[in-house]
Amino acid sequence: MTCLECKKELGYTNHKNAMDAIGVELCEVHQVRIAKLIDTNATPREAIQLYYGLKEAGVNAMLEWWDGNKSIDIAISRVKLNIEIDTEYHMMTHEQAMNDLEEAMHSFKNGFTTIRIPHVLIKYYLKETVVNILGIMEGLRVHLKAI
Repeated sequence: MTCLECKKELGYTNHKNAMDAIGVELCEVHQVRIAKLIDTNATPREAIQLYYGLKEAGVNAMLEWWDGNKSIDIAISRVKLNIEIDTEYHMMTHEQAMNDLEEAMHSFKNGFTTIRIPHVLIKYYLKETVVNILGIMEGLRVHLKAI
């Protein structure tokens, strides 16, 4: 059991606290940093889990990246991909749908693709979600090279 950020060995208590709080193995120092990020930006727990899942897969992603209009849950600038985690995916209003469409428009104008992932997908299928995002990234890489 080691911290996914600094590779420091974790004791049982630190490991249990981190897993209970955010579902990711982090030392006390990095737990505090992530807790502050969650408090400041209302970052979904699943965004943290996906970020570290992508990091384990070798992806250089950024948590809570400011795109000029709003904070993006996860951004992968190398392939111009923004990932938003939907925590209330069960029922969408027309206002939310319009907001999502406008956010996608702003992203496209800046050359970014935005995907929205329901939080339950990450909660129950993290590894499969990471594999699919890697596939999306590969497709975006091919299109970026073609331009």
